[in-house]
Amino acid sequence: MSVPLWIWVATVVGIAAILVFDFYTHVRTPHAPSFRESASWSAVYISLALVFGVALGLVWGWGHGTEYFAGYVTEKSLSVDNLFVFLIIMTRFAVPREYQQKVLLVGVAIALVLRGLFIAAGAAAIASFSWVFYVFGAFLLYTAVTLAREDHDAERPVDYKDSLVVRLVRWALPTTEEFHGDRLTVALHGRRLLTPMLIVMVAIGSTDVLFALDSIPAVYGLTKEPYIVFTTNALALLGLRQLYFLLGGLLQRLVFLSEGLAVILGFIGIKLVLEALHTNEVPFINGGRGVAWAPEIPIWLSMTVILGTLATATAASLISTGRRTRAVARRTLAVSDPSDPAATGGDGA
Repeated sequence: MSVPLWIWVATVVGIAAILVFDFYTHVRTPHAPSFRESASWSAVYISLALVFGVALGLVWGWGHGTEYFAGYVTEKSLSVDNLFVFLIIMTRFAVPREYQQKVLLVGVAIALVLRGLFIAAGAAAIASFSWVFYVFGAFLLYTAVTLAREDHDAERPVDYKDSLVVRLVRWALPTTEEFHGDRLTVALHGRRLLTPMLIVMVAIGSTDVLFALDSIPAVYGLTKEPYIVFTTNALALLGLRQLYFLLGGLLQRLVFLSEGLAVILGFIGIKLVLEALHTNEVPFINGGRGVAWAPEIPIWLSMTVILGTLATATAASLISTGRRTRAVARRTLAVSDPSDPAATGGDGA
């Protein structure tokens, strides 16, 4: 089913309206959001995504509706991993907490535009070249292996290096080293200079492009509809600002999140390769004919694997970090009071 142009236009206008509303109601006046504020608006954006998915399922059929929910859950989980890097960028640029909302909102707007271009390019490639699924699948499998092999030591600081786009902006345009409130430019000594606020927005937006390289093929592995790929990306990104402040220190406790995401990306990568084999047109594979034994993985199974993997990774992370915290507390107590039997694990007998 082809999505009419007016629906695309209405969707883009609606997303832009949400961004404008977000700016004037939360971001225009700089402040560090409370946990309650972040939790409330996170619930609002998640509810909005769920209502949209139900409406899509009722109008377009529950086959597409299930594809949307699988894509949304995948995008949302991948966006949580993005927050680690966003936190590093905020720390690297020493962005005051009250200005971080504005940075994230503008960064998300930049990311939405760039992802829209990526999704359009992906749709065009899929329509013209069936072998693109082999490329997407292979890239997701490579990303999954890379994620699984990374050393995720929460106690070791991660080094951040400016992206090529940020380096080009710094080189081409005059910038200041100090923040001037939440202003993007400032006039000093008769010159108009960029402030670090604008640089960090560019850093957030351009860095998201790297995440789009795996997240967009991942959703294309769950649906062939560009409209579903776009809306899952957009609705997952719209709630990213609130999620950033809501999770806070919890990010450091999700020690097995990357392993869980590796499993999800690996599964979708295999799914893409199997689909590519099923509809194969590459001449040197089975003579350009589809491979009969290549199974098709149903969307309900994809949804089950995604949700089950996320639940397992989250539970394992919280159990592991809880045990580590208790062990550290016992060691600290043992040093401060060696005679306390609880500190050494004894029963005092």
